[in-house]
Amino acid sequence: MLAAALLLAGPSADVTAQAPTVTYTLLGRDSRRPLPARTVANQEMFALDDVARVFELTVREDAAAGGLTVAVRGQTIVLSAGQPLASVGGRLVSLSGPPLREGRTWLVPVDFVSRALALALGTRIDVRRGSHLIVPADLRVPQIAGRLESVGANARLTLDVSPATPHTVAQEGTRLVVRFEADALDASLPASTVPDLVAAVRTGETPTTLVVDLGPKFASFRTSDLPGDRGGGRVVVDLAAQTTEAAPATPAPTAPPVPDLPPLLDLAPAGSLRTIVIDPGHGGDDDGVKGAGGTVEKAVALSVARRLKAALESRLGVRVILTRDGDHSVALDERAAVANNNKADLFVSLHANASVRPNTAGAEVFYLSLAEYGEEGQRVAHGAPDVLPVFGGGARDIEVTPWELAQARHSERSAALAQAVEAALREQIPMGPRTIQPAPFRVLIGTNMPAVLVEMAFLSNPQQEKDVATDTFQNATVQALVNAIVRFRDTPPPPAVAPPAAAGRGLR
Repeated sequence: MLAAALLLAGPSADVTAQAPTVTYTLLGRDSRRPLPARTVANQEMFALDDVARVFELTVREDAAAGGLTVAVRGQTIVLSAGQPLASVGGRLVSLSGPPLREGRTWLVPVDFVSRALALALGTRIDVRRGSHLIVPADLRVPQIAGRLESVGANARLTLDVSPATPHTVAQEGTRLVVRFEADALDASLPASTVPDLVAAVRTGETPTTLVVDLGPKFASFRTSDLPGDRGGGRVVVDLAAQTTEAAPATPAPTAPPVPDLPPLLDLAPAGSLRTIVIDPGHGGDDDGVKGAGGTVEKAVALSVARRLKAALESRLGVRVILTRDGDHSVALDERAAVANNNKADLFVSLHANASVRPNTAGAEVFYLSLAEYGEEGQRVAHGAPDVLPVFGGGARDIEVTPWELAQARHSERSAALAQAVEAALREQIPMGPRTIQPAPFRVLIGTNMPAVLVEMAFLSNPQQEKDVATDTFQNATVQALVNAIVRFRDTPPPPAVAPPAAAGRGLR
Protein backbone atom coordinates (compact mmCIF):
# COMPACT_ATOMS: atom_id res chain seq x y z
CA MET A 1 0.00 0.00 0.00
CA LEU A 2 1.04 3.60 -0.57
CA ALA A 3 1.57 5.63 2.60
CA ALA A 4 0.95 9.36 2.55
CA ALA A 5 2.01 11.04 5.77
CA LEU A 6 0.33 14.31 6.62
CA LEU A 7 2.61 16.11 9.09
CA LEU A 8 1.07 19.19 10.61
CA ALA A 9 3.69 21.58 11.87
CA GLY A 10 2.59 24.18 14.34
CA PRO A 11 -0.87 25.11 15.61
CA SER A 12 -3.79 25.56 13.26
CA ALA A 13 -6.98 27.50 13.78
CA ASP A 14 -10.25 25.65 14.16
CA VAL A 15 -12.73 26.26 11.39
CA THR A 16 -16.19 27.22 12.57
CA ALA A 17 -17.92 29.26 9.84
CA GLN A 18 -18.57 27.62 6.48
CA ALA A 19 -20.80 27.97 3.44
CA PRO A 20 -23.44 25.35 2.55
CA THR A 21 -22.03 22.09 1.24
CA VAL A 22 -21.73 21.43 -2.50
CA THR A 23 -21.23 17.94 -3.86
CA TYR A 24 -18.66 16.85 -6.40
CA THR A 25 -19.16 13.59 -8.27
CA LEU A 26 -16.32 11.13 -8.87
CA LEU A 27 -17.03 9.54 -12.24
CA GLY A 28 -16.30 5.87 -12.82
CA ARG A 29 -16.95 3.81 -15.90
CA ASP A 30 -20.02 2.28 -14.28
CA SER A 31 -20.42 4.33 -11.11
CA ARG A 32 -20.97 7.79 -9.69
CA ARG A 33 -19.67 8.52 -6.18
CA PRO A 34 -20.45 11.74 -4.29
CA LEU A 35 -17.74 13.78 -2.56
CA PRO A 36 -19.12 16.71 -0.53
CA ALA A 37 -17.17 19.95 -0.35
CA ARG A 38 -17.63 23.06 1.75
CA THR A 39 -16.47 26.61 1.28
CA VAL A 40 -14.24 27.99 4.02
CA ALA A 41 -12.82 31.51 3.68
CA ASN A 42 -13.74 31.52 -0.03
CA GLN A 43 -11.92 28.21 -0.51
CA GLU A 44 -13.62 24.96 -1.56
CA MET A 45 -12.35 22.10 0.63
CA PHE A 46 -12.86 18.36 1.08
CA ALA A 47 -12.83 16.55 4.41
CA LEU A 48 -9.81 14.25 4.30
CA ASP A 49 -11.93 11.40 5.72
CA ASP A 50 -14.31 11.77 2.74
CA VAL A 51 -11.42 11.71 0.28
CA ALA A 52 -10.14 8.55 1.95
CA ARG A 53 -13.59 6.94 1.69
CA VAL A 54 -14.11 7.75 -1.98
CA PHE A 55 -10.58 6.85 -3.09
CA GLU A 56 -10.34 3.86 -0.71
CA LEU A 57 -7.43 5.17 1.31
CA THR A 58 -6.47 4.20 4.85
CA VAL A 59 -6.14 7.13 7.27
CA ARG A 60 -4.31 6.78 10.60
CA GLU A 61 -3.80 9.61 13.06
CA ASP A 62 -0.27 9.81 14.48
CA ALA A 63 -0.71 11.66 17.76
CA ALA A 64 3.02 11.50 18.59
CA ALA A 65 4.01 13.04 15.28
CA GLY A 66 1.12 15.47 15.37
CA GLY A 67 -0.15 14.48 11.94
CA LEU A 68 -1.96 11.93 9.84
CA THR A 69 -0.81 8.98 7.78
CA VAL A 70 -2.75 7.99 4.68
CA ALA A 71 -1.91 4.63 3.13
CA VAL A 72 -2.10 4.51 -0.68
CA ARG A 73 0.44 2.48 -2.72
CA GLY A 74 3.70 3.28 -0.99
CA GLN A 75 4.07 6.99 -1.65
CA THR A 76 4.28 9.79 0.89
CA ILE A 77 2.46 13.10 0.82
CA VAL A 78 3.49 15.69 3.39
CA LEU A 79 1.39 18.76 4.16
CA SER A 80 2.17 21.44 6.72
CA ALA A 81 -0.50 23.47 8.46
CA GLY A 82 -0.51 27.02 7.25
CA GLN A 83 1.46 26.18 4.09
CA PRO A 84 -0.26 25.81 0.66
CA LEU A 85 2.28 23.21 -0.40
CA ALA A 86 2.47 19.42 -0.59
CA SER A 87 5.50 17.16 -0.78
CA VAL A 88 4.84 14.00 -2.77
CA GLY A 89 7.75 11.59 -2.58
CA GLY A 90 10.04 14.58 -2.03
CA ARG A 91 8.56 16.57 -4.90
CA LEU A 92 6.92 19.88 -3.96
CA VAL A 93 3.59 20.87 -5.53
CA SER A 94 1.57 23.99 -4.81
CA LEU A 95 -2.02 23.98 -3.60
CA SER A 96 -4.63 26.71 -3.64
CA GLY A 97 -4.67 26.82 0.17
CA PRO A 98 -3.30 25.19 3.33
CA PRO A 99 -5.03 22.37 5.24
CA LEU A 100 -7.41 23.46 8.02
CA ARG A 101 -8.76 21.74 11.13
CA GLU A 102 -12.49 21.50 11.86
CA GLY A 103 -12.79 19.82 15.26
CA ARG A 104 -11.26 16.38 14.72
CA THR A 105 -11.58 16.63 10.95
CA TRP A 106 -8.91 17.92 8.62
CA LEU A 107 -9.95 19.76 5.49
CA VAL A 108 -7.85 19.97 2.33
CA PRO A 109 -8.41 22.20 -0.73
CA VAL A 110 -10.16 20.46 -3.63
CA ASP A 111 -7.04 20.64 -5.82
CA PHE A 112 -5.32 18.34 -3.29
CA VAL A 113 -6.99 15.58 -5.33
CA SER A 114 -5.80 16.73 -8.75
CA ARG A 115 -2.31 17.90 -7.73
CA ALA A 116 -1.10 15.83 -4.77
CA LEU A 117 -3.19 12.65 -4.68
CA ALA A 118 -3.05 12.22 -8.46
CA LEU A 119 0.74 12.51 -8.36
CA ALA A 120 0.93 9.88 -5.62
CA LEU A 121 -1.35 7.55 -7.59
CA GLY A 122 0.66 8.09 -10.76
CA THR A 123 -2.30 9.17 -12.86
CA ARG A 124 -4.16 12.29 -13.91
CA ILE A 125 -7.34 13.29 -12.06
CA ASP A 126 -9.25 16.26 -13.48
CA VAL A 127 -11.20 18.26 -10.89
CA ARG A 128 -13.70 20.45 -12.75
CA ARG A 129 -14.92 23.14 -10.42
CA GLY A 130 -17.54 24.58 -12.75
CA SER A 131 -19.46 21.34 -13.16
CA HIS A 132 -18.34 19.76 -9.82
CA LEU A 133 -17.00 16.66 -11.55
CA ILE A 134 -13.90 14.58 -10.73
CA VAL A 135 -12.75 12.80 -13.88
CA PRO A 136 -10.04 10.07 -13.84
CA ALA A 137 -7.68 9.98 -16.81
CA ASP A 138 -9.08 6.75 -18.26
CA LEU A 139 -12.53 8.26 -18.87
CA ARG A 140 -13.62 10.21 -21.93
CA VAL A 141 -15.72 13.10 -20.64
CA PRO A 142 -15.72 15.95 -23.20
CA GLN A 143 -16.71 19.43 -22.11
CA ILE A 144 -19.56 20.82 -24.20
CA ALA A 145 -20.65 24.47 -24.33
CA GLY A 146 -23.88 25.05 -26.23
CA ARG A 147 -25.59 28.17 -27.54
CA LEU A 148 -28.85 28.64 -29.42
CA GLU A 149 -29.50 31.53 -31.81
CA SER A 150 -32.30 32.75 -34.05
CA VAL A 151 -31.25 33.15 -37.68
CA GLY A 152 -34.15 34.91 -39.37
CA ALA A 153 -37.04 32.45 -39.36
CA ASN A 154 -34.64 29.58 -38.63
CA ALA A 155 -32.42 28.62 -35.68
CA ARG A 156 -28.86 27.45 -35.12
CA LEU A 157 -27.54 25.30 -32.27
CA THR A 158 -23.76 25.38 -31.83
CA LEU A 159 -21.96 22.87 -29.60
CA ASP A 160 -18.29 23.52 -28.83
CA VAL A 161 -16.78 20.17 -27.82
CA SER A 162 -13.40 19.86 -26.08
CA PRO A 163 -11.68 17.66 -26.99
CA ALA A 164 -13.24 16.87 -30.37
CA THR A 165 -15.32 13.69 -29.95
CA PRO A 166 -16.97 11.42 -32.56
CA HIS A 167 -20.76 11.82 -32.58
CA THR A 168 -23.95 11.32 -34.55
CA VAL A 169 -27.07 13.50 -34.91
CA ALA A 170 -30.38 11.83 -35.74
CA GLN A 171 -34.06 12.75 -35.65
CA GLU A 172 -36.22 10.51 -33.51
CA GLY A 173 -39.84 11.60 -33.70
CA THR A 174 -40.20 15.11 -32.30
CA ARG A 175 -36.62 15.43 -31.12
CA LEU A 176 -33.03 15.39 -32.32
CA VAL A 177 -30.61 13.14 -30.45
CA VAL A 178 -26.87 13.86 -30.42
CA ARG A 179 -24.86 10.80 -29.37
CA PHE A 180 -21.20 11.06 -28.40
CA GLU A 181 -18.61 8.28 -28.22
CA ALA A 182 -17.74 8.99 -24.59
CA ASP A 183 -18.19 7.71 -21.05
CA ALA A 184 -20.07 10.81 -19.88
CA LEU A 185 -20.64 14.44 -20.85
CA ASP A 186 -19.75 17.65 -19.05
CA ALA A 187 -22.32 19.88 -20.74
CA SER A 188 -23.33 23.49 -20.27
CA LEU A 189 -26.48 23.90 -22.36
CA PRO A 190 -28.50 26.99 -23.31
CA ALA A 191 -31.59 27.71 -21.24
CA SER A 192 -33.07 29.88 -23.99
CA THR A 193 -35.45 28.54 -26.64
CA VAL A 194 -36.70 29.39 -30.11
CA PRO A 195 -40.33 28.42 -29.40
CA ASP A 196 -41.38 27.60 -32.97
CA LEU A 197 -38.32 25.43 -33.60
CA VAL A 198 -36.60 24.43 -30.34
CA ALA A 199 -38.56 23.84 -27.14
CA ALA A 200 -35.52 22.79 -25.10
CA VAL A 201 -31.91 21.59 -25.28
CA ARG A 202 -31.19 19.09 -22.50
CA THR A 203 -29.22 16.04 -21.47
CA GLY A 204 -30.62 12.72 -22.62
CA GLU A 205 -31.72 9.60 -20.84
CA THR A 206 -28.20 8.16 -21.12
CA PRO A 207 -25.06 9.97 -19.89
CA THR A 208 -23.62 10.31 -23.42
CA THR A 209 -26.53 11.93 -25.26
CA LEU A 210 -28.01 15.39 -25.70
CA VAL A 211 -31.61 15.97 -26.81
CA VAL A 212 -33.14 18.84 -28.78
CA ASP A 213 -36.91 18.95 -28.25
CA LEU A 214 -38.39 20.27 -31.49
CA GLY A 215 -41.05 22.98 -31.80
CA PRO A 216 -44.28 22.86 -33.84
CA LYS A 217 -42.88 24.62 -36.95
CA PHE A 218 -39.74 22.50 -37.31
CA ALA A 219 -39.28 21.24 -40.88
CA SER A 220 -35.73 19.93 -41.32
CA PHE A 221 -32.18 20.12 -40.03
CA ARG A 222 -28.63 20.13 -41.34
CA THR A 223 -25.41 19.49 -39.42
CA SER A 224 -21.85 20.69 -39.98
CA ASP A 225 -18.65 19.63 -38.21
CA LEU A 226 -15.97 22.31 -37.91
CA PRO A 227 -12.59 22.46 -36.17
CA GLY A 228 -12.52 24.27 -32.84
CA ASP A 229 -9.86 25.86 -30.68
CA ARG A 230 -7.00 23.90 -29.10
CA GLY A 231 -7.96 20.48 -30.46
CA GLY A 232 -11.66 20.97 -29.92
CA GLY A 233 -14.51 20.50 -32.37
CA ARG A 234 -17.68 22.37 -33.22
CA VAL A 235 -21.02 20.80 -34.07
CA VAL A 236 -23.41 23.19 -35.85
CA VAL A 237 -27.06 22.15 -36.21
CA ASP A 238 -29.14 24.40 -38.46
CA LEU A 239 -32.90 23.99 -37.98
CA ALA A 240 -35.23 25.17 -40.76
CA ALA A 241 -38.83 26.28 -40.21
CA GLN A 242 -41.85 25.23 -42.23
CA THR A 243 -42.88 27.63 -44.98
CA THR A 244 -46.55 28.32 -45.68
CA GLU A 245 -48.08 29.96 -48.73
CA ALA A 246 -51.63 31.24 -49.16
CA ALA A 247 -53.75 29.18 -51.58
CA PRO A 248 -54.48 30.97 -54.91
CA ALA A 249 -57.97 32.40 -55.41
CA THR A 250 -58.34 30.53 -58.72
CA PRO A 251 -56.79 27.24 -59.74
CA ALA A 252 -53.37 27.74 -61.24
CA PRO A 253 -52.50 26.14 -64.57
CA THR A 254 -51.08 22.68 -64.27
CA ALA A 255 -47.30 22.74 -64.37
CA PRO A 256 -44.76 19.94 -64.40
CA PRO A 257 -43.54 18.96 -60.93
CA VAL A 258 -40.48 20.83 -59.67
CA PRO A 259 -37.91 18.84 -57.66
CA ASP A 260 -37.19 19.94 -54.11
CA LEU A 261 -34.15 22.22 -54.13
CA PRO A 262 -32.22 23.79 -51.26
CA PRO A 263 -32.87 27.52 -50.74
CA LEU A 264 -30.65 29.77 -52.82
CA LEU A 265 -28.01 31.75 -51.01
CA ASP A 266 -27.35 35.38 -51.79
CA LEU A 267 -23.90 34.42 -53.03
CA ALA A 268 -21.28 37.02 -53.77
CA PRO A 269 -20.18 37.26 -57.40
CA ALA A 270 -16.76 35.97 -58.38
CA GLY A 271 -13.97 38.24 -57.23
CA SER A 272 -16.10 39.80 -54.51
CA LEU A 273 -16.46 39.00 -50.78
CA ARG A 274 -15.20 35.59 -49.76
CA THR A 275 -13.99 35.99 -46.15
CA ILE A 276 -15.16 38.42 -43.46
CA VAL A 277 -13.54 38.75 -40.02
CA ILE A 278 -15.72 39.89 -37.11
CA ASP A 279 -13.85 41.17 -34.06
CA PRO A 280 -15.75 41.07 -30.73
CA GLY A 281 -13.95 43.69 -28.65
CA HIS A 282 -12.15 43.01 -25.34
CA GLY A 283 -12.46 39.58 -23.61
CA GLY A 284 -10.77 37.67 -20.81
CA ASP A 285 -9.57 39.98 -18.06
CA ASP A 286 -10.56 43.00 -20.16
CA ASP A 287 -14.29 43.54 -19.62
CA GLY A 288 -14.43 46.79 -21.56
CA VAL A 289 -17.22 49.16 -20.56
CA LYS A 290 -19.52 48.13 -17.69
CA GLY A 291 -23.03 49.49 -17.31
CA ALA A 292 -24.51 50.43 -13.94
CA GLY A 293 -26.86 47.46 -14.22
CA GLY A 294 -24.01 44.99 -14.72
CA THR A 295 -24.00 44.69 -18.52
CA VAL A 296 -20.45 44.08 -19.76
CA GLU A 297 -19.16 45.24 -23.14
CA LYS A 298 -17.17 42.08 -23.88
CA ALA A 299 -20.30 39.89 -23.50
CA VAL A 300 -22.48 42.14 -25.67
CA ALA A 301 -19.82 42.27 -28.39
CA LEU A 302 -19.42 38.48 -28.46
CA SER A 303 -23.18 37.87 -28.51
CA VAL A 304 -23.71 40.20 -31.49
CA ALA A 305 -20.62 38.81 -33.26
CA ARG A 306 -21.95 35.26 -33.04
CA ARG A 307 -25.34 36.33 -34.40
CA LEU A 308 -23.70 38.30 -37.19
CA LYS A 309 -21.52 35.33 -38.13
CA ALA A 310 -24.56 33.07 -38.40
CA ALA A 311 -26.50 35.63 -40.45
CA LEU A 312 -23.67 36.31 -42.91
CA GLU A 313 -22.96 32.61 -43.43
CA SER A 314 -26.64 31.87 -43.93
CA ARG A 315 -27.47 34.78 -46.25
CA LEU A 316 -24.27 35.45 -48.18
CA GLY A 317 -22.59 32.06 -48.07
CA VAL A 318 -19.28 33.65 -47.11
CA ARG A 319 -16.61 32.38 -44.75
CA VAL A 320 -16.84 34.26 -41.44
CA ILE A 321 -14.09 34.16 -38.79
CA LEU A 322 -14.35 35.51 -35.25
CA THR A 323 -11.15 36.85 -33.68
CA ARG A 324 -12.40 35.29 -30.45
CA ASP A 325 -15.30 32.89 -29.91
CA GLY A 326 -15.01 32.73 -26.13
CA ASP A 327 -14.16 34.82 -23.09
CA HIS A 328 -10.40 35.09 -23.56
CA SER A 329 -7.92 37.87 -24.26
CA VAL A 330 -6.68 38.62 -27.77
CA ALA A 331 -4.05 41.30 -28.38
CA LEU A 332 -5.04 44.15 -30.70
CA ASP A 333 -2.36 43.38 -33.28
CA GLU A 334 -3.26 39.70 -33.13
CA ARG A 335 -6.84 40.57 -34.12
CA ALA A 336 -5.57 42.32 -37.23
CA ALA A 337 -3.22 39.41 -37.90
CA VAL A 338 -6.16 36.98 -37.89
CA ALA A 339 -7.75 39.01 -40.68
CA ASN A 340 -4.52 39.40 -42.65
CA ASN A 341 -3.49 35.76 -42.38
CA ASN A 342 -6.92 34.60 -43.57
CA LYS A 343 -6.89 37.09 -46.48
CA ALA A 344 -10.12 38.64 -45.28
CA ASP A 345 -12.04 40.98 -47.57
CA LEU A 346 -13.60 42.96 -44.69
CA PHE A 347 -12.89 43.54 -40.98
CA VAL A 348 -15.62 44.71 -38.57
CA SER A 349 -14.77 45.36 -34.90
CA LEU A 350 -17.73 45.45 -32.46
CA HIS A 351 -17.79 47.47 -29.24
CA ALA A 352 -20.04 49.33 -26.81
CA ASN A 353 -19.43 52.89 -25.66
CA ALA A 354 -19.54 54.98 -22.47
CA SER A 355 -19.81 58.67 -21.63
CA VAL A 356 -19.65 60.83 -18.52
CA ARG A 357 -23.05 62.15 -19.61
CA PRO A 358 -25.65 59.45 -18.90
CA ASN A 359 -28.04 60.88 -21.51
CA THR A 360 -25.61 60.27 -24.38
CA ALA A 361 -26.86 57.40 -26.53
CA GLY A 362 -26.67 55.84 -29.97
CA ALA A 363 -24.34 53.99 -32.30
CA GLU A 364 -21.17 55.42 -33.86
CA VAL A 365 -18.96 54.16 -36.70
CA PHE A 366 -15.21 54.75 -36.98
CA TYR A 367 -12.64 54.20 -39.70
CA LEU A 368 -8.98 55.04 -40.17
CA SER A 369 -8.56 58.16 -42.31
CA LEU A 370 -5.70 58.55 -44.77
CA ALA A 371 -5.07 61.95 -43.18
CA GLU A 372 -3.72 60.07 -40.15
CA TYR A 373 -0.69 58.92 -42.19
CA GLY A 374 0.65 62.06 -43.85
CA GLU A 375 2.82 61.86 -46.97
CA GLU A 376 3.98 58.31 -46.23
CA GLY A 377 0.38 57.12 -46.20
CA GLN A 378 -0.23 58.78 -49.57
CA ARG A 379 2.79 57.00 -51.02
CA VAL A 380 1.65 53.59 -49.73
CA ALA A 381 -1.96 54.15 -50.79
CA HIS A 382 -1.25 55.29 -54.33
CA GLY A 383 2.36 54.33 -55.00
CA ALA A 384 3.63 51.67 -57.36
CA PRO A 385 5.03 48.35 -56.03
CA ASP A 386 8.76 47.94 -55.50
CA VAL A 387 10.64 46.14 -58.29
CA LEU A 388 13.04 43.53 -56.89
CA PRO A 389 15.46 41.25 -58.81
CA VAL A 390 14.83 37.50 -58.63
CA PHE A 391 17.21 34.56 -58.78
CA GLY A 392 18.01 33.58 -62.35
CA GLY A 393 17.48 37.03 -63.77
CA GLY A 394 14.54 39.30 -64.30
CA ALA A 395 12.52 41.20 -61.73
CA ARG A 396 9.27 40.92 -59.79
CA ASP A 397 6.85 43.53 -58.47
CA ILE A 398 6.60 43.26 -54.66
CA GLU A 399 4.21 45.27 -52.47
CA VAL A 400 6.08 45.88 -49.22
CA THR A 401 3.84 47.60 -46.65
CA PRO A 402 4.87 48.32 -43.05
CA TRP A 403 2.41 47.00 -40.46
CA GLU A 404 1.51 50.47 -39.20
CA LEU A 405 0.67 51.54 -42.77
CA ALA A 406 -1.33 48.48 -43.82
CA GLN A 407 -4.68 50.29 -43.61
CA ALA A 408 -3.51 53.27 -45.70
CA ARG A 409 -4.06 51.43 -48.99
CA HIS A 410 -7.68 50.74 -48.01
CA SER A 411 -8.57 54.06 -46.41
CA GLU A 412 -11.02 55.17 -49.11
CA ARG A 413 -12.84 51.84 -49.14
CA SER A 414 -12.92 51.81 -45.33
CA ALA A 415 -14.61 55.21 -45.45
CA ALA A 416 -17.12 53.84 -47.95
CA LEU A 417 -17.78 50.83 -45.72
CA ALA A 418 -18.24 53.14 -42.74
CA GLN A 419 -20.79 55.19 -44.69
CA ALA A 420 -22.70 52.04 -45.65
CA VAL A 421 -22.70 50.82 -42.04
CA GLU A 422 -23.83 54.20 -40.69
CA ALA A 423 -26.70 54.41 -43.19
CA ALA A 424 -27.89 50.87 -42.46
CA LEU A 425 -27.65 51.28 -38.68
CA ARG A 426 -29.69 54.50 -38.90
CA GLU A 427 -32.56 52.47 -40.34
CA GLN A 428 -32.57 50.02 -37.43
CA ILE A 429 -31.26 51.49 -34.15
CA PRO A 430 -30.66 54.90 -32.50
CA MET A 431 -27.57 56.77 -33.67
CA GLY A 432 -25.15 58.80 -31.56
CA PRO A 433 -24.15 62.45 -31.70
CA ARG A 434 -21.17 61.74 -33.99
CA THR A 435 -22.43 58.97 -36.22
CA ILE A 436 -19.37 58.55 -38.43
CA GLN A 437 -15.83 59.78 -37.90
CA PRO A 438 -12.16 58.90 -38.42
CA ALA A 439 -10.14 57.74 -35.41
CA PRO A 440 -6.71 56.08 -34.97
CA PHE A 441 -7.86 52.88 -33.25
CA ARG A 442 -4.97 50.44 -32.88
CA VAL A 443 -7.09 47.43 -33.90
CA LEU A 444 -7.67 49.02 -37.33
CA ILE A 445 -4.11 50.12 -38.05
CA GLY A 446 -2.64 46.78 -39.12
CA THR A 447 -5.63 45.49 -41.14
CA ASN A 448 -4.86 44.99 -44.82
CA MET A 449 -8.47 45.29 -46.05
CA PRO A 450 -11.41 47.71 -45.63
CA ALA A 451 -12.06 47.93 -41.88
CA VAL A 452 -14.44 49.71 -39.50
CA LEU A 453 -15.10 49.82 -35.77
CA VAL A 454 -18.73 50.02 -34.57
CA GLU A 455 -19.74 51.34 -31.15
CA MET A 456 -23.24 49.85 -30.95
CA ALA A 457 -24.64 51.74 -27.96
CA PHE A 458 -23.72 53.60 -24.76
CA LEU A 459 -23.80 51.30 -21.72
CA SER A 460 -23.54 54.44 -19.56
CA ASN A 461 -27.09 55.27 -20.69
CA PRO A 462 -29.52 53.33 -18.42
CA GLN A 463 -32.11 52.74 -21.14
CA GLN A 464 -29.56 51.70 -23.74
CA GLU A 465 -27.96 49.32 -21.27
CA LYS A 466 -31.33 47.56 -20.93
CA ASP A 467 -31.96 47.62 -24.68
CA VAL A 468 -28.58 46.33 -25.79
CA ALA A 469 -28.99 43.04 -23.94
CA THR A 470 -32.28 42.21 -25.70
CA ASP A 471 -32.73 39.95 -28.71
CA THR A 472 -34.64 42.75 -30.45
CA PHE A 473 -31.73 45.22 -30.29
CA GLN A 474 -29.04 42.68 -31.15
CA ASN A 475 -30.98 41.22 -34.07
CA ALA A 476 -31.70 44.74 -35.41
CA THR A 477 -27.98 45.56 -35.21
CA VAL A 478 -27.09 42.34 -37.02
CA GLN A 479 -29.67 43.00 -39.73
CA ALA A 480 -28.26 46.49 -40.27
CA LEU A 481 -24.68 45.21 -40.53
CA VAL A 482 -25.66 42.51 -43.02
CA ASN A 483 -27.52 45.09 -45.12
CA ALA A 484 -24.48 47.39 -45.00
CA ILE A 485 -22.11 44.66 -46.13
CA VAL A 486 -24.42 43.73 -49.01
CA ARG A 487 -24.61 47.40 -50.12
CA PHE A 488 -20.85 47.76 -49.85
CA ARG A 489 -20.31 44.57 -51.84
CA ASP A 490 -22.64 45.75 -54.59
CA THR A 491 -21.07 49.22 -54.87
CA PRO A 492 -18.09 49.18 -57.26
CA PRO A 493 -14.89 50.82 -56.01
CA PRO A 494 -13.83 54.12 -57.60
CA PRO A 495 -11.32 54.08 -60.47
CA ALA A 496 -7.71 53.63 -59.45
CA VAL A 497 -5.71 56.85 -58.98
CA ALA A 498 -2.42 57.20 -60.81
CA PRO A 499 0.59 57.08 -58.44
CA PRO A 500 1.97 60.51 -57.50
CA ALA A 501 5.60 61.53 -57.77
CA ALA A 502 7.93 60.01 -55.21
CA ALA A 503 7.65 61.60 -51.76
CA GLY A 504 9.72 61.51 -48.61
CA ARG A 505 9.32 58.58 -46.21
CA GLY A 506 8.78 60.57 -43.01
CA LEU A 507 5.58 59.72 -41.10
CA ARG A 508 3.92 63.01 -40.01
